[in-house]
Amino acid sequence: MAKTWFITGISSGLGQALTEEVISKGDYVIGTLRKSDQVDAFNEKYSGKAEAVLADITDFERMEEIISNFDRIDVLVNNAGIGFVGAIEETSLEETRRVFEANFFAPLKLTQLVLPKMRKQSGGHIVQISSHAGLKAFAGFGTYSASKFALEGFTEALAQEVAPLGIKVTLVEPGPFRTQFASRGLPEAKKVIYEYAETAGAFRNKLKGVHGKQEGDPKKAAKAIVRHVISGNESLRMPLGKIPMITIQMKLDSVRSDLEGNRKVAEQVIFD
Repeated sequence: MAKTWFITGISSGLGQALTEEVISKGDYVIGTLRKSDQVDAFNEKYSGKAEAVLADITDFERMEEIISNFDRIDVLVNNAGIGFVGAIEETSLEETRRVFEANFFAPLKLTQLVLPKMRKQSGGHIVQISSHAGLKAFAGFGTYSASKFALEGFTEALAQEVAPLGIKVTLVEPGPFRTQFASRGLPEAKKVIYEYAETAGAFRNKLKGVHGKQEGDPKKAAKAIVRHVISGNESLRMPLGKIPMITIQMKLDSVRSDLEGNRKVAEQVIFD
């Protein structure tokens, strides 16, 4: 039986590659786009196989209206989001809120909107596109990492809550992929503080320099995600790329070191 996938942000990159892969497997895609001409072109190209809807994922009333129009959603992929670079001190609260609206609140709201349908169906699969930066933060990437840490936090709890209901949950943690993520349009903190030039500033410059040279292939990632969903894989986290395997291992080693180094201190604070 063909499944219905709801994928946000299908205009380019991983969202586009994932949409094409799902369609090639015979499943139906409902995808969000932000420009009306894109919607028209997509619907003409994929008539009967997929459907694009005009939506900004941070417009929660619009998203609720769209979700209510579909009786069944088997797979939700919260793919759309934004990047952001800048030191913590450089970043305004307004800039932080914008990142969290797209990377945390929008996926949270969409997940909440889709869950009643999946509960009624007694099954479904929620795929959150996180990042290896959702487990390990980098200087200059703190606000982005914070939004992905938050995404991972609610998703980790969600997986435990919905497992008895037959609903699966996956956190996809890609490293650098050849998408438009690191292009010239990458949002940056408007404020620049000289003292952070060698940390956050260096990261800004490095990220701009990797555009078009990233190790990850979006088409291969799309195939891996679809295989994961179809196979019913039970693992919560799905790193994609060599770099995430390295950085996540670094995080695990760091946490283990801190845990062991402070074990005696931790045990001293309990009641006798």
